Amino acid sequence: MTEIIDATATAAGETPRRGQRGQGGRRGSGRPPTSERGTTRGLAIGGPPRVDLLPGEVHSNRQQRRVVRRLWVGVVVVALGVAILAGWATMVRMSAEQELLSAQGETSALAQQQGQFRDVRIAESQTALLEAAQRVGGSTELDWSATLESVRSKLPQGVQITGVTIDSASATSEYAQSDDPLQGRRVATLTFDAKSAVLPSIPDWLTAVSGVTGYVDANANSVARSDDGSGYTVNMTIHLDERAFDGKYAAEGTKG
Repeated sequence: MTEIIDATATAAGETPRRGQRGQGGRRGSGRPPTSERGTTRGLAIGGPPRVDLLPGEVHSNRQQRRVVRRLWVGVVVVALGVAILAGWATMVRMSAEQELLSAQGETSALAQQQGQFRDVRIAESQTALLEAAQRVGGSTELDWSATLESVRSKLPQGVQITGVTIDSASATSEYAQSDDPLQGRRVATLTFDAKSAVLPSIPDWLTAVSGVTGYVDANANSVARSDDGSGYTVNMTIHLDERAFDGKYAAEGTKG
């Protein structure tokens, strides 16, 4: 005898009903029961479990462990980065220290070599000081011999210079200037006495001496006949400016 078990009743925990044979010798209608929505519901046997019976604390613990592992991975990565940067900085510092030690060694060696020429350096320094003193002290020097020769060559033929008075500026004081606004600025004064056999032409003499180096102006102080009647004596003054300096001790770059 064949029995049909009601799967819906079995799944719901009810006692299964046995079907009864109907007309034609069959028990029941032979149609499976339907759900309220009219769809056939079958019993799934041997399928994968779909119910998670683990408590929520277990899942929370697992989630926290994953977060902690990620945090530790981040910490390890940061630590490695810091270690790499620290190592690189240490290498750079060691390289800089090595270069500094090398430079200090070279400096020390150069200092020792310079010490061997200490006397030479002192002599060079003293020489430079003396040259500077010469340039300052000799900056106002004039070559009076050449100046007098130039004046004599400008005077008429047969004129003789019998007396000379010179005055010039010094390296420590400025030369005194004339109160006459018509006279130019001067750094030296040359006053001389000249003897001429004939009556001199003063304008011609003044024009002639204007070719002397450093000439500023000139004037005839006096013209007198000699006591013995042998000729005439002329007293003349010539003013000179900076062009008359000989520049003997001037620096090479400043010589004109």
